[in-house]
Amino acid sequence: MNNNVRDLLKRHFDTAFSESNGIKKLRELILTLAMQGKLVPQDPNDSPAIEYLKKIDAEKKRLVKNGIIKSPKPLAGIKPEEIPYELPKRWEWVRLGDIGIINPRNEAKDSTVSGFVPMPLIPEGYSENHQFEVRLWGEIKKGYTHFANGDVGMAKITPCFENAKSCVFSDLPNGIGAGTTELHIFRNSFRSIVPLFLLYYIKNPKFILSTAPNMTGSAGQKRVPTPYFSSLYFPLPPLPEQHRIVAKIGQLMAQCDELEKLRIVQEQKRIAVHAAALKQLLDPNDKKKQTNAWRFLCDNFGKLYTVKENVTELRKSILHLAVMGRLVLQDPNDPPASELLKEIEAEKHRLVKEKKINQPKPLPQIKPEALHELPQGWAWVRLGEIGIWKSGTTPSRSNTSYYGGDIPWLKSGEVKQGRIKSTEETITQAALDKCSLHINEKGSVVIAMYGANIGEVGILEIEAATNQAVCACKTYTNFDENYLLFLMTSLKPYFISQGAGAAQPNISREKIVATIFPLPPLSEQHRIVSKINQLMAMCHELEKQINAAAGKKTELLNAIMAKI
Repeated sequence: MNNNVRDLLKRHFDTAFSESNGIKKLRELILTLAMQGKLVPQDPNDSPAIEYLKKIDAEKKRLVKNGIIKSPKPLAGIKPEEIPYELPKRWEWVRLGDIGIINPRNEAKDSTVSGFVPMPLIPEGYSENHQFEVRLWGEIKKGYTHFANGDVGMAKITPCFENAKSCVFSDLPNGIGAGTTELHIFRNSFRSIVPLFLLYYIKNPKFILSTAPNMTGSAGQKRVPTPYFSSLYFPLPPLPEQHRIVAKIGQLMAQCDELEKLRIVQEQKRIAVHAAALKQLLDPNDKKKQTNAWRFLCDNFGKLYTVKENVTELRKSILHLAVMGRLVLQDPNDPPASELLKEIEAEKHRLVKEKKINQPKPLPQIKPEALHELPQGWAWVRLGEIGIWKSGTTPSRSNTSYYGGDIPWLKSGEVKQGRIKSTEETITQAALDKCSLHINEKGSVVIAMYGANIGEVGILEIEAATNQAVCACKTYTNFDENYLLFLMTSLKPYFISQGAGAAQPNISREKIVATIFPLPPLSEQHRIVSKINQLMAMCHELEKQINAAAGKKTELLNAIMAKI
């Protein structure tokens, strides 16, 4: 590597190390420099590549004359204007098919033990080490691609080609093998190339990017055509230089491996330290730990919140602090939660008396001694005490008169954090009347009870019915709907845990209404919602800053790479 390149990398190493794709780009740079003859110095004592080409030509003529191979079809010469870039002295641009055999065949007895290599056993990325299954040659010689030790194999089909599935075959039983038909094989019959040098060439993302547009076939079944593979431009250095380049690439890739491990360890430590601090901050029984954790987060804010994972955890912690009564100050002038519960109970009795609702089933009494201490004015209650919780059903699909009406119908997959303004499907009044459905009012909080979306919550901004996988709550009396949304969001891990264990995870309405939570006074609910919105906006800004910083690092790194 020349001194200018080395100096640039040293100056901007921190950028390359901290940028999310920095090490990946370093690997690409290493391979690009290698194929341009800029990774190791040239040796004037090396025989130039043109000499190898003369020997290859002479050997081909000898093999044809002796009937060992057929006369190969000549490939088009490389015109000066087609040359991708200038090569060092002693290097030559060649076509791959001119310096080896493309997609050869093996000859062996059927009883010969050999290696079978399906596509899953060929490595992706920069890995070189394939695996194989032991088979008899007679079992695999027909209908599969042939290869031997020292051959270079490259996946030709999408997405395996784009994923750099390729290898140098080695350690095959008796030196031969066969496998997936979705491979192109280069056999180094004339010993003009170090197989690993070719492997690094075809694993370079630049090569993959430039080759992909030349693939043919339908979407999902595109392939690199054999004529294209055979006609590939290839930069051929002297053989001793190939060995030096391969050794240098191996050394630098090993260093990239170590850098990648170090970066992962640093990221994991940053996440683990942050998680430990949040755990202490959320400890309801140790005020000293809470204070120390808060001081640590404040002192290290700039370092901790440079990764999105920590911002995500911060959002969760904000909600936990909110429902623990530790996000805003309590006001002794607020009417306590017990007063709110009296209002709720009075409204419930009124609705029962007027036969607008059935008498709710009594919920189990709460034992406060089993729970942590609450701020003054708060009370432990169950979700079923604060409102009416209803689910729905799915009208029969066979009855077309049930669908396509003007009543929104909400399914669990549509329940997302936030406000719900529309639904994918609508139902008719007939469905509402005959299928155990009811309309939920605007402002109802909904929760997904089944499947992958279990625990997701939202607020209806429309009147809507729900299917059986969604439960909706309309509170009896004054209650901040946004506070209930945040509360339910904070309870999502609990709901998920309650629904685990089945093939289709689900949490019943009974478990939802029995869930215990701390109820703050109504005035404090409003203050908490305001503070949460403020802090969530801050989290959003933090994420924007992380994205912007990452974008700047990417631009700088791309500029450095381009200059190199």
